[in-house]
Amino acid sequence: MNKVITLPRKDFFNWITTSIMVLLHIGAIGALFMFSWKAVIISAVLYWMTIGFGIGMGYHRLLTHRSYKVPRAVEYFFAVCGTLTLEGGPIFWVATHRVHHQHSDRDLDPHTPRHGGFWAHVGWILFGEPKHNDTKRMSKYAPDLAKDPFYVWLNNFHFVPIVVLSLILFAVGGLQLVLWGTCMRVVLGLHATWLVNSATHMWGSQRFATRDDSRNSWWVALVTFGEGWHNNHHAHPTSARHGLAWYEVDFTWMQIWLLKKLGVAKNVKVATVKQPLVEEKAA
Repeated sequence: MNKVITLPRKDFFNWITTSIMVLLHIGAIGALFMFSWKAVIISAVLYWMTIGFGIGMGYHRLLTHRSYKVPRAVEYFFAVCGTLTLEGGPIFWVATHRVHHQHSDRDLDPHTPRHGGFWAHVGWILFGEPKHNDTKRMSKYAPDLAKDPFYVWLNNFHFVPIVVLSLILFAVGGLQLVLWGTCMRVVLGLHATWLVNSATHMWGSQRFATRDDSRNSWWVALVTFGEGWHNNHHAHPTSARHGLAWYEVDFTWMQIWLLKKLGVAKNVKVATVKQPLVEEKAA
């Protein structure tokens, strides 16, 4: 395992990744001084496309867990949206998440919160050599994607779509739109996704008895379009629906359900749970 994916090392600080993160956060702060409703709306739409389509529907429930199927063109579109989050290419993201499920909250989990909340949230990104473009090594955990030349290319050049998008934003609205549509949107999206790694393994309720510390968090679900129902997900990882009760709002599932009704999504896997396996308890 260690010969395949080198785990982050706390004694190896990644200055390149850290510098990029610092610049993005500075840009997000700068966006607050260049406010306009147009910029906010465009940023919000892009957030929905990149986190909702890209991460929730694409990288996570479709590519990682194969919870449903869509035409290849739609699948590719979701993957491109995923790269716009600056969370790496599809092979890197899928491989990392599959390793997380395999070793959840144990030493081989890349972002286990048992090394601290900061580590689970962002520390694992800031330490260790970057593996975003190490397609060959990461392909061991995403062999299905590694067989597709498009995903190999997208993983190697995952930064291209966001650079193109930023240039378009600059051409349309100048620096203001870049600060909102790229910096602010990416920063919020990164922290929202990282909350699934940290907060939903530390705080919240547990509906199911799983072998890890996964929790359900309504507020993380709101900012990630449903990814916060994490204990449900770890109990039923291949289910396209994470919010299993009427009060567990899961916008990503609603979108998949709509695609199913339109005949676009097929072979949709859904966990049906009439009663919780264990009594819900708050952290």
